[in-house]
Amino acid sequence: MFGLNNIKVIELAGLAPVPFCGMLLSDFGAQVTVIDRPQPISNNNDNDDNDNNDNNDKPISDLHTINRNKKFIYLDLKNNEENKQSFLELIKNSDILLDPFRPGVLERLNFDPIKLLTLNPKLIIARLSGYGQTGPLALTAGHDLNYLAISGILSLFRRNNDRPFFPINLLADFAGGGLLCAFGILVALFEREKTGKGKIIDCSMTEGVSYLASFIYHAQYMLPSMVLGGTVGSNMLDGGAPFYNTYKTKDGKFIAVGAIESQFYENFLKGIGLFEIYERGELAHQMDTTEWINLYDKFSKIIESKTRDEWVNIFENLEACVTPVLELNEVSNFKQHKFRNSFTNFANSKILMPSPAPKLININENQIKSKL
Repeated sequence: MFGLNNIKVIELAGLAPVPFCGMLLSDFGAQVTVIDRPQPISNNNDNDDNDNNDNNDKPISDLHTINRNKKFIYLDLKNNEENKQSFLELIKNSDILLDPFRPGVLERLNFDPIKLLTLNPKLIIARLSGYGQTGPLALTAGHDLNYLAISGILSLFRRNNDRPFFPINLLADFAGGGLLCAFGILVALFEREKTGKGKIIDCSMTEGVSYLASFIYHAQYMLPSMVLGGTVGSNMLDGGAPFYNTYKTKDGKFIAVGAIESQFYENFLKGIGLFEIYERGELAHQMDTTEWINLYDKFSKIIESKTRDEWVNIFENLEACVTPVLELNEVSNFKQHKFRNSFTNFANSKILMPSPAPKLININENQIKSKL
């Protein structure tokens, strides 16, 4: 039994953020029906209506990875009146509508959200777009990179004066977009239990990224030494600290070191053979920022003398916050993930996908009694 059982979702076909949002709802029990256009997407149709659309020549239903457990219906919502009426009939009995289009597209299709709410007052309409439904950029084309750029967060993904390097399309499309949109839907569902009324959710991927970075915005004023005290790329959490960084190993792979706290840092030094000289005061203090570059170079030379897995074995019983940097094809075989079944073959596919998270754990009466 999943928490969203019996919740009916209509997902208008799109790419990346909205299908991911639909996948999240589906993974936790919602009945998700995707409305896709009957003909394959081509370069000559309304592709530019859809934020994050890459002119793919395949129907959306062929993009399997985030469309698991969804039902597909093919309707021409632009030119076919009968198909439009079929869509409105589905809306009457649905809980949620996921809108992946730029502002105004639903209205041009004669599916104004106010009209849909008149048809079904309990409907929750989630409108997910790059810049939101209003403002000077609302109708402007964009992608994850653009949303990340004007959120201010892209400027932090760089070393010193280098150009910003973006972390593929994870932050805006999926975190600030799909994930926060799903959260907004859950809040709206909870509120509907009290009011009996649906609502419109205006989910901007740009605002979502900024919201995700609330700690960063706070830290620039309250914790400058951790994030933004010096030049970008020279602070503790953005690549400046030698004890919170990545290192290349002998085999061309990498390890991640997150030894911020003093006890973890001391264990890290034990693992790389420098603790004794640190104790004697012959190695710069952990928080001596003037020596961070030299310490990183020193640590790099030592770490590059062994393979990644050799370092993993060395730190197996040393609590130093040192982990391997795993490639995607290694992740599912990692011991922690195997133990928790963190990856699953969905629908007998050969593709291993992350299992739904978080895990919802049911507690039975015997477990409760055992703790009394």
